[in-house]
Amino acid sequence: MEGSAEETPAPDTVGPVLDLAPVLPVVTVEEAADAVPLANALVDGGLPAVEVALRTPAALDAIRAVADEVPDAVVGAGSVLTPEQAEEAVAAGARFLVSPGSTGGLLAGLSAAGVPFLPGAATASEVMTLLEHGITDMKFFPAEPAGGVPYLRSLAGPLSAARFCPTGGVTNESALAYLALPNVACVGGSWMMPPDALAARDWARVTRLAQAAPRSAE
Repeated sequence: MEGSAEETPAPDTVGPVLDLAPVLPVVTVEEAADAVPLANALVDGGLPAVEVALRTPAALDAIRAVADEVPDAVVGAGSVLTPEQAEEAVAAGARFLVSPGSTGGLLAGLSAAGVPFLPGAATASEVMTLLEHGITDMKFFPAEPAGGVPYLRSLAGPLSAARFCPTGGVTNESALAYLALPNVACVGGSWMMPPDALAARDWARVTRLAQAAPRSAE
């Protein structure tokens, strides 16, 4: 990762967003018209923070619709890869930004966007670099392929200042093991939005699955 700590101002913390619920839904919207009922279903299920991945042409319109029509949702943009995407997402109404990794240029762009952000890290060196930038909350991605629970547990000792939102392969069953770690704030995932439920627009099922998502490690 390029850049130095002096080049990227310490961001407003994204911590309050991560603390809204133990699970951060990661949403991929194919049709913008589905964004509002999907967000309402997640909010009704007790998951108010909604990360809309910038992976489809409908993503920005989806963010805009949720920001305008679902006041109880805290909508953010995920899969942010460039400063331009960060700017576009905030203009659409995103209240936080999430990236799968981080570079010096992207960190500067995320900071300039003016909303809290969650940059990604997958190695000890990447975590240390983000800490040098004053960033203590970060995404651990891809969580399962990168080492999962044992890897994060091993980071807790030497890098205790870092707090993570593991995302990537996390399931309802594995979420509790992550949430039991002292350095995990919440987990990200999409298991409460199975493809068949989305295809059928079965929002009631999404709400039930959201309600069944882990609420603590106990």
